[in-house]
Parts: sequence; structure tokens; C-alpha cells
Amino acid sequence: MSNIILMAHPTFGVLAILCSVWVLAETLNISAGNVSRVRLACLLVSIFIGLTWILGGYWYVTYYAVEKAIILKGPWPFAHDFFMETKEHLFFIPLILAFFLPIAAKSDLVSSKGARNVVMATAALIILCGLAIEGAGATINLGVKVALIDTSHKQAE
Repeated sequence: MSNIILMAHPTFGVLAILCSVWVLAETLNISAGNVSRVRLACLLVSIFIGLTWILGGYWYVTYYAVEKAIILKGPWPFAHDFFMETKEHLFFIPLILAFFLPIAAKSDLVSSKGARNVVMATAALIILCGLAIEGAGATINLGVKVALIDTSHKQAE
């Protein structure tokens, strides 16, 4: 079960990032015909970020302690000390922004440049934070792998 959660967590994160790109592209080319797509994409960003948060939180509380110990004993302790610690604090930003995005998209996006700018800035921040968090997650995963390879290499000697 932990492997399913561990794969679903970043998958939903990537889907949220892709939907944020969708929001940005649709909002840059806003018209009366695509407002409903912008709002749908904003809702999907919220749903996917929410699922990412729930799955990641459950996995962190249930399974991460073992991986943390492996990382800290391996050659890449910074994978936890810097990247996981950063990820633990940074994830609140896209979470709040994702829940704000559908609210911002309820404005009159066609006639209000300010409303469009808020939606685009929010989507862009979700994209940037999401990519940073995805990169941190990959580094953490690699920290476990490097530690396990290092351990098995030492045992083979």
C-alpha cells in the first residue's frame, strides 16, 4: 500500500501543476467561450492539490520515519535535512493558493484585467512551488536509494 500512496502522491501533484498550466494558458487567451474551462481547471487544481496533501500527509505520518532513518545514515543526509524540511514547510503555499484559485476565478475574468492577473499570478506561483516540491521529493527519494545502494555496497565488500 505504501508504494501505491508513494506513487499517487506525486502523480496528483503533477496533475495539479499541469492543470495550473492549463489555467494560465486559458486565462492568457480569455474569452466568453473559455471562462467555464478556466473555472473547471481551477477546481481541478484544488482537487488534485487536496489529494496530494492528504496522500502525502498520510504517507509521511505512517511510513516516512523508516525512510528518514535510512536517509540520515546514508551519504546524503541533506536529502532529509534540507529538502524534506523545506518541503514540510513549503507545501502550505500551493495548498492555500490552490484553494484560493477557484474563488479568484469566480470574478469577471473577461472584462477585469486585475482579476485575470490574480488568477494568472496564482497559477504561476502554484506551478513554481509545485515544481520545487516535486524536485525536493525526487531528491528525498534519491537519498533513500543512495543510502540503500551504499549500504549494500559496503556489505558486499
